[in-house]
This record gives sequence, C-alpha cells and structure tokens, in this order.
Amino acid sequence: MKNYLNFENEIKDLENEIEKLKDPYNQSGLSEVDTNKISKIQNDLDEKLKSIYSNLDPWQTTMVARHEDRPKSKFFIDNLFEDFISLSGDRHYGEDKSVLTGFAKFNGQSVLVIGQEKGENLDSRIERNFGMMRPEGYRKTIRLMEMADKFKIPVISFIDTPGAYPGVGAEERGQAEAIAKSIECCMKLNIPTIAVIIGEGGSGGAIALASASKVLMLENAIYSVISPEGCATILWRDPKKMLDAAKAMKLSAKDLLELKVIDEIIPEPLGGAHRDRNLILSSVRESISKNLIIFKEMTADEILDQRKNKFLKIGREKGFITNPESLTTLETKRNIMDQFFNRDKKKIYFATGFILMMTVLMIFIL
Repeated sequence: MKNYLNFENEIKDLENEIEKLKDPYNQSGLSEVDTNKISKIQNDLDEKLKSIYSNLDPWQTTMVARHEDRPKSKFFIDNLFEDFISLSGDRHYGEDKSVLTGFAKFNGQSVLVIGQEKGENLDSRIERNFGMMRPEGYRKTIRLMEMADKFKIPVISFIDTPGAYPGVGAEERGQAEAIAKSIECCMKLNIPTIAVIIGEGGSGGAIALASASKVLMLENAIYSVISPEGCATILWRDPKKMLDAAKAMKLSAKDLLELKVIDEIIPEPLGGAHRDRNLILSSVRESISKNLIIFKEMTADEILDQRKNKFLKIGREKGFITNPESLTTLETKRNIMDQFFNRDKKKIYFATGFILMMTVLMIFIL
C-alpha cells in the first residue's frame, strides 16, 4: 500500500483510477482493459507530478525528505556495495543500532561505509531508535574512521537522522563530547570522505558525519541545524509556523548549494526517490563514483587541505578572503584597524604621548 502526503491527493486519485482500469474485473463492471484511457490518465499523472514537485515549498520538501517509503541507508548499502562486512561496538560502552558501519567494496575499491538507519517499519524503527544516534554510535564511527585512515581507505557516509538522541542516558555518557570528537575526526582524516544526505540531515547528529571532503545531497532531502517545528517553537512559540521557519532556514538542497554548504545535488525521480528506487540507486552510484575519482591523484596533504579550506570558506566569500577559489591557501584580508595603524603610526604615537603627558600633569596639579 502506497503512502501519500497531504498535498498528493490529486496524485492519489489518478493512480487509483489507473489501478482500477488495469483490472478488467473491478467494481465498475468493466470487462476489458481500456489502454487508451490508461495512457491518457498516465499522461495526466505525469503532468500533475511535474507540476507539484517542481514547485515544492520548503515545508513540503521537508515532508518528502521524511516520507516513510523513502529509501533508507540499508537499501543503499545492500544495493551499492559488495562484500559488506558489518562491524559493531565502540569498545567503551556498547553497540548503537541506529548506525550501520562496516567495510565493503565499491566498484572494486575498498571503502568504509557508514549509514544512519531509521528503519522501514515500526519494529525496526524502534530498534534503530528512529535514526537518532547515541554517544556509542559516534564513538564507533570514530574508531572505524581512524582505522580507515590508517589503511588509506575512503569513507562513504549516508546521512538520514532527525538529530542526535537527546535522552538522559545519552547526555550522561557524553553525547555532546562524542559529536564534537566525531567532527574533529572527520576534519583530520587524510583520506577522501563523501557524505550523501539521503533524507533528513538534522543538526549536530548529521554534521558529526557530514564534515566530509564532498557533501552530496538528494534533491528532496533537507539539511539544517534544527527542525522547522523546533525553530518555530523557539522563535514564535508556535510549532504550527513551521512553513515560515522552513523558508527562513534555507534547508533545501537548492538553497544549500547556493550557499556552498553542499557540493552537489543528486536529482531524484519525478515524485521523489521512493517512486523509482532503481533510478535513484543509479544516480547515487554515478555521483559517488565521479567524486571518488577527483581524489585519485591527490596526496594526503592535498586531501586534508581541500576539506579544511572548503569548510573555512563557507560564508566568507564576501570580503574575508582574497582568493576564494584556492584550495591550498586561505588568506585573511587585513582588517580596517590594521590598515589604520599602519597608515597613521606617527599621529597615533604623538596622540598617545600627549595624552600620557596631560595625565601625569593633572596628577601633579591635583
């Protein structure tokens, strides 16, 4: 049974009509399949999908990113990689089932695969904690990323989480510290790292694994520091203003590419990734392959410099750096105070001396 979002009612009606026409013994009493009518309705359906999905507002995009039928990390891991060997445990506390980790082959190349997994049904979602990682999950990924770095194996991460788990136990075990250490680890790696945001990229829970050499994002995924509902609750004390919050947050792939927070948008099938899993699988495979090749001839130092400078340049291209396209240097412009002091040194020395002299004179007089 297909699941539909609240703005897809017309799509639902058209698809139900097509299903009825395909069945010659349906309740309408038809005795033969009317292929001409099916073809006409299918064209109407395609036009309706194009009309709706080419004009999604940020809140509708958020709903698509959270769609329960959307392909999850396990789907991509099972179908993109060969010889996947799952590895578990953080060697400190225990296992976190909300993140899948292990080594595998991608196009014949050894890679470390990390995937935040929400689950496909209620039981698996509870088991996976709805994709919300605990400290032991981040410490597990740190352990494996450091191992991958030692053996020069690239890292491919799939991001899909509403955020890190905020429970009392997680906080007691050092949730914030684990996230910070994970970000630090990602930034220090001397190997290529590719993060693919496939659904929700929520807050520090996502950034902890998305601090990568290349950040790719599915067309209808989202990536933000807080959920629209949480933002609306904080700013306006009204979670119903999530549309206003979603617009202000610039959480869509298009906005984030413009801001250079991400590096590439992976196009989705018409109507979302869940409507054609084979097509989105092909698109993700092609994008990962293309981006891995970029680092083939780069040295470890060049890979590290590329990642560090990529993040340092975010939001700084208007007046903060002299050469925004450079991957090896990030020179900060001299600020106004430096220019002032260098230009008027004599005047400043004279003024300072005069003030000191007058101060001493006033002390003696009083």
